[in-house]
Amino acid sequence: MNAPIQDNQYLVLIVDDEQLNRMQLRLLVEKEGYQVVEAKNGREAVIFFQQFHPNIVLMDAVMPDIDGFECCTRLLSLDCHKYTPVLMITGLNDQESVDRAFAVGAMDYVTKPIHWPVLRQRIKRLIQQSQLQQKQEILTQELQKLATIDGLTQVANRRKFEEYFAQEWRRMVREQTPLSLIFCDVDYFKLYNDTYGHRAGDRCLQQVAQVLQNSAKRSVDLVARYGGEEFAVILPNTDAEGAIQVAQNICLAVTMLAIPHSTSQVSSHITLSAGVATIIPQPGSDFEDMIVAVDKALYQAKSMGRDRVFYSNH
Repeated sequence: MNAPIQDNQYLVLIVDDEQLNRMQLRLLVEKEGYQVVEAKNGREAVIFFQQFHPNIVLMDAVMPDIDGFECCTRLLSLDCHKYTPVLMITGLNDQESVDRAFAVGAMDYVTKPIHWPVLRQRIKRLIQQSQLQQKQEILTQELQKLATIDGLTQVANRRKFEEYFAQEWRRMVREQTPLSLIFCDVDYFKLYNDTYGHRAGDRCLQQVAQVLQNSAKRSVDLVARYGGEEFAVILPNTDAEGAIQVAQNICLAVTMLAIPHSTSQVSSHITLSAGVATIIPQPGSDFEDMIVAVDKALYQAKSMGRDRVFYSNH
């Protein structure tokens, strides 16, 4: 009978068709302070593995129906296996069996009769290695995120924008579907900073960034801080009409924030100017041309009086 799992203990899944073997392993493992789940065959092992997410699997190699090698292959094909080491326990000690165990993804291998002090240390070491691997991956992901996220606004930074835009440009070339780009910036932002101070300016940019993030609703859309008070929105598989609508929604939502801007020359509140362009990228074309076109469209929106969207048809 498998007992309820406690949150603060490591969990060992024992897989063996022999009840005596399972009992001996359970006694050893529980003596070391681990919790145990037992599976009497490979099919149960797969079910319990998905249900309980053990920290380590002790797997008998020789079992009827699904042997340990096949079972190990199945476990390691599951999404939840990522950090779970499998340790094979078997009476087979020929070179071919050892090679096969490692080939199917086992992290370690011990032969019967089991040398208990050795097994105890190997279980401990494999769990420690697994925990360390998880921590390292989380740290790596956090560092990667820091490298691509703008620290102030928490949207993508310029580097991420350039990487993603190049990636989506290539994808749209292959698929021959439209790619749209919006550039927008806060009207008279320097005057806002001069009037209200840089701390207020930072808060303003954070609020604007949040509006943009909320407006780019699909997972493929990317909002980035392009520089200073300028933001960019990448809209893959979006035609001109759709992109203009998104840009207008963004400008309206920023106006609705009603952030006071007494020195603005277009409104008593913070407003945006936006430039929009759409293109179906062609093989051999350069995405820099589109960035130039959107930049010109943004300049046009400003020269026409700001607080508006201008669409560039190149």
